[in-house]
Amino acid sequence: MRYVIWLACLVGTPAALEGIARIDPTAADILLTALAAFFALCASVGIVYTFAATALVWRFFKKPKAEPSSFPPITIVKPLSGDEWGLLDGLASFCRQDYAGAIQFLFGVQQSEDPALKAVEKLKQLFPEAHITVIIDPRLHGPNRKVSNLINMMPHAVHDVFVFADSDIRVSPDYLRRVIGELQKPNVGLVTCLYRGRPAPGFWPHLSAQGINYNFLPSVVTGLALRIARPCFGQTIATRRETLARIGGFARFGHILVEDNAIGEAVRGAGEQAAIPPIVISHNSAEPTFSALTAHELRWSRSLRIMDPLGHLGSVLTHPFPLALMAAGLSGGAIWSWPLAIVALLARVALKLVADAAVHERCRDLWLLPLRDLYSVAILIASFFSTRVVWRGASFDVGPKGLLNPLQDD
Repeated sequence: MRYVIWLACLVGTPAALEGIARIDPTAADILLTALAAFFALCASVGIVYTFAATALVWRFFKKPKAEPSSFPPITIVKPLSGDEWGLLDGLASFCRQDYAGAIQFLFGVQQSEDPALKAVEKLKQLFPEAHITVIIDPRLHGPNRKVSNLINMMPHAVHDVFVFADSDIRVSPDYLRRVIGELQKPNVGLVTCLYRGRPAPGFWPHLSAQGINYNFLPSVVTGLALRIARPCFGQTIATRRETLARIGGFARFGHILVEDNAIGEAVRGAGEQAAIPPIVISHNSAEPTFSALTAHELRWSRSLRIMDPLGHLGSVLTHPFPLALMAAGLSGGAIWSWPLAIVALLARVALKLVADAAVHERCRDLWLLPLRDLYSVAILIASFFSTRVVWRGASFDVGPKGLLNPLQDD
């Protein structure tokens, strides 16, 4: 009976409900009523959260932006791997910065035949005056290849202020000014940035971007407002050479899946703050297939579960629309359940409209929002059934504290 009840909780199918009824109709009615009430309560909490997140997102991006008091020379450090969609456009955005100080662009790959090098050569042609350094070094310092790439690149950084940035982002011309202005505030040792999805053409990239823009970003802003989030994102990590030395460099992160979060915690542990300016950068969402998107989403979701199990489980409350549908299914379509689902959907629509307006983005793909919410809940459920992740074609088991253990694929 337990498995039939769980099936009803997860999908609410008529067949599952009939299975419960055949076992014990009276007990089943009581149980399903209780479950429907539970999911309705969760959906109601989720609706309150969604409206609160909407207000907090608007408030966050209306905060004043910092301006630097000086313009120190900077080394922008970008580990590369493969010819990703939008790579050249993203790299070029860093060369168009409205920043008065000197900038070194440090790019690193692990193989001389890496296709990303073609984009770097085109970048040199577009910006011949740019100080571009390319490092090709195959040495590995652990299963996290990105960290190995960073370790190999760092001896070639010529300046003492670093901006580490993933290869799949694009930034506005005032990006460096805002980041350095934030880094110059008292006791700030690291600056990271929120990001939004910028979809490549196709259905799956647009579905991916919806999750970033209307699930991830509002949850981070809400967590910051409640002082329960301590984020650090690889899309931007700005820090100083002395701070990096204080935490022992990158060597300690070579076996960790979510190295950016660990770096942020290390900086905080060293007594400095990690700040987030009220700006947003663009992250390329380019997963071309359902399987590619699901592998990426499961890697991220399982990482979050390992880092914060209770918070990950509680994140289901950020999806009030699927919860309301669950309540409707378990209640047999009770008259109260459908208004709850409509209010939940309207709350999500309001969040999307405000989140887009707050960062001056055009609202689009509204019809994808309920599909994305259902998909997100499916990913959340699936994340509890394995610790296996796929990252850049390699399989790993994620152990305690996010440690990577390479697996041999069958």
